[in-house]
Amino acid sequence: MLHFDLRQANLDDVLAVVLGPTGNLRAPTFRKGKTLVVGFDEATYREVLS
Repeated sequence: MLHFDLRQANLDDVLAVVLGPTGNLRAPTFRKGKTLVVGFDEATYREVLS
């Protein structure tokens, strides 16, 4: 799992992770508050959604 501080991250680096080969967002993608989650990781979902 990657972690980016979006206030300081290089936009190209972030886009390389969140966009799939077709240019669409990788699924699933969601935002909760200041946290953006891309992809599925059960432990991360539990942490972010609890």
